Amino acid sequence: MLCRAVVYIGNGKEINPEKEAVVMNLKGVKINFIGDSITEGHGTSAPEHRFTEVIARETGALCRNYGVGATRFARQITEFPEFPKDQDFCARFAQMDPDADAVVVFGGTNDFGHGDAPLGTMKDRTSGTFYGALHVLCTGLIERYPAADIVLLTPLHRCNEDSLRGDGFKAQDVGDLKTYVAIMREVAEYYALPVLDLFAGSGLQPKVPVIRERYMPDGLHLNDAGHRVLARKLIRFLEAL
Repeated sequence: MLCRAVVYIGNGKEINPEKEAVVMNLKGVKINFIGDSITEGHGTSAPEHRFTEVIARETGALCRNYGVGATRFARQITEFPEFPKDQDFCARFAQMDPDADAVVVFGGTNDFGHGDAPLGTMKDRTSGTFYGALHVLCTGLIERYPAADIVLLTPLHRCNEDSLRGDGFKAQDVGDLKTYVAIMREVAEYYALPVLDLFAGSGLQPKVPVIRERYMPDGLHLNDAGHRVLARKLIRFLEAL
């Protein structure tokens, strides 16, 4: 688990121990980040501007980045050269360093965008559906990191989030991005895993012109400024666990 440091708040007065304010001390904490192109840093001007590196600089945590662009939770059915078929999160998580104190999972936007796996149902337990892949990943991470804090980040808003076929690779209507976000929340709740709901509270909605211009120029990926916003929100989230 993450190290906890007690912080006393007051004007030099002794505080009742039962009312102490507790925050995380992230210095030296080992955090594995698994994700897609946003975690990988697509959209930034240099790797040092990725949110993982910003977190490392500002907190002293050891942040290990396992982001791979164009990857998803669920296994891709159709082979597309530009979309890795066999590097989904379920296939990759076991390649991460095993000594993490925390694991941050950030994905789902590609499952919505170009993933062709069906949504499935809550009963699924294979990586061939979105529901099933979330179950496989959650159980796998809990077994691999039983003493670690495992958290999920929902997708950010994106310009085509209302499409029922994502980026157009799906043969039929599946669901908008909010549908995928709701499934992530549902599965995380089943495993009692904390969720940072970026869809609900990131402040980053590229349909608002000023937000797109400042933080998400292509309507999906964050630029340097956007990664700083994400880093600050994630630092506060981890500190509050």
